[in-house]
Amino acid sequence: MSFSALPGAAASSAIALYARWSPELDAKLEAALERLREASVAHGDGLVQSSSLGVEDMVITDLIARHSLPIAIATLDTGKLHPETLALIPRIQERYGREIAVFQPRQEQVIQFVRREGEEAMFKSIELRKACCSVRKLEPLARMLQGRSAWITGLRREQSGARSDVAFEEDDGQGRRKLSPIADWTWAEVWAYVERFNVPTNPLHDQFMPSIGCEPCTRAIAVGEDFRAGRWWWEDSSKECGLHVKK
Repeated sequence: MSFSALPGAAASSAIALYARWSPELDAKLEAALERLREASVAHGDGLVQSSSLGVEDMVITDLIARHSLPIAIATLDTGKLHPETLALIPRIQERYGREIAVFQPRQEQVIQFVRREGEEAMFKSIELRKACCSVRKLEPLARMLQGRSAWITGLRREQSGARSDVAFEEDDGQGRRKLSPIADWTWAEVWAYVERFNVPTNPLHDQFMPSIGCEPCTRAIAVGEDFRAGRWWWEDSSKECGLHVKK
């Protein structure tokens, strides 16, 4: 499937293109840190950062580690991630000295799904794509959150129309608190933080992929496209997998 990426992709970095430290960012940064501190006190071992390894989540991981907050960090390995995404896990562990818990789908469920629907089931229908997401993402996420009372995400209101009302804290529909401490940050502010604190990020962001999921389901975006337009680009859908849809 073809697409038109942004011009200059080979020559520019996301930091060079986007990073702008706004006058409001100092206050937003302090507020985000305070949200993380309060959540850590309120939930203790019941709190986990569920990291997509995208740039927003890397900012939050940096905040957690930089300020020595006792918050567990975990991620999902769907079995279909880009090598560049997976390479961030040892980079985080080396940079911050923090272990990252990795949750993978149940192998037998993946084998049965692929045997029944094929390796490219996600392209056949929205229903099958969501079924693939369920096996590879939702089931391992449920195990990640088992026994937890709260989880932290990198959701931002600017990411898409569907996320324009993301709250700093809300019920996730399963009796847990769902925290999005940088919900009000702009794309420019996220990258300004990355630049100032030298946060490790996925190099695919430099190739105009602001939202990075599984390899078959992610492409670069073109000028003027929504942040999440590169996810399941062949669909006319809300561009969500179910991780952040209230039950």
